[in-house]
Amino acid sequence: MRLVWLRNDLRLADNPALRHACAGDGPVAALFIISPTQWRQHKMAPIRQRFMLAQVDVLGRELAALGIPLHLLRVETFAEVPAALADLCREQGVTQLYANQAIEIDEQRRDHAVSAALAEQAVGCHWLNGCCVLPPGRVLTGSGEMFKVFTPFSRAWLKALDEEGFVIHRAPAPRGEPLPWQPLAERAWVDESLGELTPDPRWPVGEAEARRRLNDFLEQAVLDYGETRDFPAIAGTSVLSPYLAAGIISPRQCVAALQQRLGYRPQSKAQPGFVWLNELIWREFYRHLLVLIPTLSMNRPFKPETAALPWSWDPDAFAAWCEGRTGYPIVDAAMRCLNATGWMHNRLRMIVASFLTKDLHIHWRLGEDYFMSRLIDGDLAANNGGWQWAAGTGADAAPYFRVFNPTTQGQRFDPQGEFIRTWVTELADIPAAYVHQPHDWLRLKGRQDYPAPMVDHAVARVRAIEMFRSLEK
Repeated sequence: MRLVWLRNDLRLADNPALRHACAGDGPVAALFIISPTQWRQHKMAPIRQRFMLAQVDVLGRELAALGIPLHLLRVETFAEVPAALADLCREQGVTQLYANQAIEIDEQRRDHAVSAALAEQAVGCHWLNGCCVLPPGRVLTGSGEMFKVFTPFSRAWLKALDEEGFVIHRAPAPRGEPLPWQPLAERAWVDESLGELTPDPRWPVGEAEARRRLNDFLEQAVLDYGETRDFPAIAGTSVLSPYLAAGIISPRQCVAALQQRLGYRPQSKAQPGFVWLNELIWREFYRHLLVLIPTLSMNRPFKPETAALPWSWDPDAFAAWCEGRTGYPIVDAAMRCLNATGWMHNRLRMIVASFLTKDLHIHWRLGEDYFMSRLIDGDLAANNGGWQWAAGTGADAAPYFRVFNPTTQGQRFDPQGEFIRTWVTELADIPAAYVHQPHDWLRLKGRQDYPAPMVDHAVARVRAIEMFRSLEK
């Protein structure tokens, strides 16, 4: 018996572990482990848990139709996984385990422990690259080190891809008669700790849905992506991040589809489609960093010297940011959107992260954890990378005195205030000329239903720069 252990790779197509497990004759089974306690410790958002489990339900039914049973184990923490997996392998007569590599440190430690436990039973473990186009460690400097800055990594990544290419693995063929599938909601171990398993209608699951979104984006928006991607009121992005985070679609499938759409693989900003490809390379960059610099998974800054920064931990200021009560309309709209939908436009992620760290001077770790606790696309590598980029502690060539002005950012990227008025209902009737600085207009109307700015941006910016300059002394 060969067993494929599914994690953040919940798909049939382009799944190296599943493909290799099904390469020969003989029985194949699949496994998904549900770890509610560990998920809570990792701040996994309830909406992401529901999305993932809804996809497990769909995948279990699809595997059953191919004659491949999907075993579900509820194991509360990673520490308990090796023993539970060893028991399952013994019961099922498993001789080989296949899985796509995890990149986070806790998951890697879990997998090392699994390898050791199964070795005692003579079960072979095979770990494959299913989460990146190019495996972590493949794209290095001439001296064999990980790139510390994105742009040279991007050039080296493109060169390596040209040299090696990549393969899209087909979904497995049927291996026997179809099997029955019991929906998750009917399982005895499902209880209130997993919450309501009904999927969010805004986020349909399934590989077909992920491919539909990808194809629609490539047909309708990819050529204008460089001009439209920063405007949250415009449908200018792929909105594929939840599907990539859960592994419902792979980054290789995205690159292959882009190439098919354009007839070539873009190599520079001068070529249409490159800006979106570069976003996929950013995803690769952060994932490679997480593997090669494990301390990033341990709440430590990429730039070690920034650990000495005197960050604030002010709970009241943090709560105001979380709840969208800062008095800066674009920040408040973004946070209220996140809280209501589980998703936030990437430009808005940069704006609110800069505001928390550079205007409120609050530690980026609080923002990173809050995002993970709310985002349907919560992914440690991308989330940590983005937060450290915004905070000035991460892998970034820009100077620390880059501080986003939340007012001008709103004026530039939501000029008519369409996004703001959608989410900050107090400002729904405000004229566009005042939407980014509404307080004088509100005073003239005798209204006090929207908070005053909690900080003076100009003063807060100076303080942020002083914090960083103090490290040079």
